[in-house]
Amino acid sequence: MKTSTMLRLGAALLFCILITQAQSQDCKCDTHFDGKCSAAGGGGAANCACTLFIGADSKEVDCTKLIPKCLLMKKESLGTKAGRRQRPPNALIDNDGLYNPDCEADGTFKARQCNGTQSCWCVNSAGVRRTEKEDIQTKKCSELVRTYWVLIEMKRNDTDKVNVADVEAALKNLVTTRYKLPEKYFKNVEMEDPYIYVNLEQNSTDKAAGDVDIADVGYYMEKDIKGDSLMNPDNKFQILVNGKNFTVKEPLIMFIDEKPHELKMKRLTAGVIAVIVVVVVAIVAGIVVLIITRRKRGKYEKAEMKEMNEMQKELNS
Repeated sequence: MKTSTMLRLGAALLFCILITQAQSQDCKCDTHFDGKCSAAGGGGAANCACTLFIGADSKEVDCTKLIPKCLLMKKESLGTKAGRRQRPPNALIDNDGLYNPDCEADGTFKARQCNGTQSCWCVNSAGVRRTEKEDIQTKKCSELVRTYWVLIEMKRNDTDKVNVADVEAALKNLVTTRYKLPEKYFKNVEMEDPYIYVNLEQNSTDKAAGDVDIADVGYYMEKDIKGDSLMNPDNKFQILVNGKNFTVKEPLIMFIDEKPHELKMKRLTAGVIAVIVVVVVAIVAGIVVLIITRRKRGKYEKAEMKEMNEMQKELNS
């Protein structure tokens, strides 16, 4: 009797272990490789309770959709400072690169950012600086200005002939399935070989509660193209054009806000300044060449007139 009871208990325990394993297989964080999930309420992906460690803190996240960019930047920044993960080269394309942002409870950026310094600035909803840096005591940011247009530039790896409509269909499928962005925010794709441009638009009046933010899509897609994907390893990044993997590189994310930014010309990056210097030098060189050419032409015309006059005098004499 005792033996049969132990067998029944063992069978029940084994059954529970199998159920737990089955639930764990369904319960994973699709949108971050470092997310930890556990089954709740009967298991299944919809009932997973997921957390993401950001520094020493554990933050509850919804792994059925993209994790907000502010939380991801904070995690990467703190991970870099602690030496747990190296920052990829050119991780961000914006004014200041990677910084440790202040986030609201829902993961959105706070309008004012200071990064632990005595200088503060205002950011847009993508976390990109849109004002000059000022003293922490005086800098005020009355609102978080929305980025309504995200332009994703990328360069194709091959030169095979491809139909623009097929590329657009593939990228639209990628954005709406992998990043779960509602189709209405995907505007179009433009191609100017070898460059491809994906236009995402989402103004403050169109965005519904719970919708994925286009700034988050841009952040995830940039990471995917650079080979530093944030997604679960089972969720591979591919752009399938007519069933063939269409590879791209060199992503550049551009942000356009609902209100004009307040950055001044003195904050131009070194690259932009270098371009301006080259253009100015070229213009000056062109002017110098034009002046020298005209001077030479003038001297030639004067000499020619002098010779003509001397010939005329000889004929008259």
